[in-house]
Amino acid sequence: MEIDNQTYLMFRHSDALYGVEAHRVREIFQLPELTLIADAPKDIMGSLNWRGKLLPVMHLDLRLGLPLQPCQLSDTVIVMEWQGIQVGLVVQQVLDVQSVTPAAQESAPDYGRSHQINTAFVAGIAKVGSELAVLLNPETLIRQPDEVAMLIWEAELDALPEDSQGTDIVLETEWQAHVVAGHSGANFYDRYCAAITPAEQALFRQRADELRPPLADTEQTDHLPLAVIGLDEDYFALELDKVREFINVQHVTPIPCCPSHIVGNINLRGEVMTLVDIRTALQKTPSTAVSAKAIVVEVDDVVAGIPVDAVLDVMYLPRTGITEVPMATSQQDYFQGFASYRDQHLRILDLPTLFAAGGLAVDQGG
Repeated sequence: MEIDNQTYLMFRHSDALYGVEAHRVREIFQLPELTLIADAPKDIMGSLNWRGKLLPVMHLDLRLGLPLQPCQLSDTVIVMEWQGIQVGLVVQQVLDVQSVTPAAQESAPDYGRSHQINTAFVAGIAKVGSELAVLLNPETLIRQPDEVAMLIWEAELDALPEDSQGTDIVLETEWQAHVVAGHSGANFYDRYCAAITPAEQALFRQRADELRPPLADTEQTDHLPLAVIGLDEDYFALELDKVREFINVQHVTPIPCCPSHIVGNINLRGEVMTLVDIRTALQKTPSTAVSAKAIVVEVDDVVAGIPVDAVLDVMYLPRTGITEVPMATSQQDYFQGFASYRDQHLRILDLPTLFAAGGLAVDQGG
């Protein structure tokens, strides 16, 4: 089977490396408390009120037919979409986004643990750095779309009040009553993570609450889509609508007599693109080595690559969680605000202002 060149979100689960097509990913967040669904397929752990929608969540172990490992606070949910259906996938550690060339890919999954995995779930394997990664097939990973759509439709329909059939109103208590029916007192913790502490349970519940908007207002306009990146020891975020893709940087051609923020040019699928180091504008020490990763952004019709140390997350941040930039901040015009992320400060960049006023001019004709 021939595999086209694709960009993959890479993640680690147990002792194996996996990848899913990045354009199928809608959001990534840490595992919250789930609600069990009566009569659900065995690989569906439960459901989540995900921004006003019922999101079925499956565990990678259960889907691939591997021994189920207890859930941990560090586990992550990847929300994937296939044929209009969104499903959450629980994995242990999300890594980053990798562009895998056809030359690095093979169609025969014959290594390590892959012999334990039903090959129907595997699109192929790829060399990623010094490791081999299992590239998962979204068509089979997300079970038959019609079956998942029916599961969601029945749960949401049964949760509607009798006088609101056909509307989008879902009452939280009725939804909960439906999905847990038939489980004889079992809950998410009993079934999937019995060893965690009450404090950890409280954190699972807090995560679920943060993903569940007020019932009267479920519009995603209340959330800001962001890509979270790492520069040195600091976390920054870019608005997702300014991001074109995440890439690996393999070869950079220096440009003579250019400002220090111009790293050089790269060949991106036949097109010349300039790499721009934003560290100088942020009063950080410029990197002495070219980063292996970059984010391709489009700002006011200018397309450029921003070298980064790591791509950490893709998330929807509630606007209520964003605080204003302190007036005393010397670079206040370059930020939209601040937020908390992984117990650290997250700086949300204003890319148009950063490029225009931060001395980061890009000559696309270079």
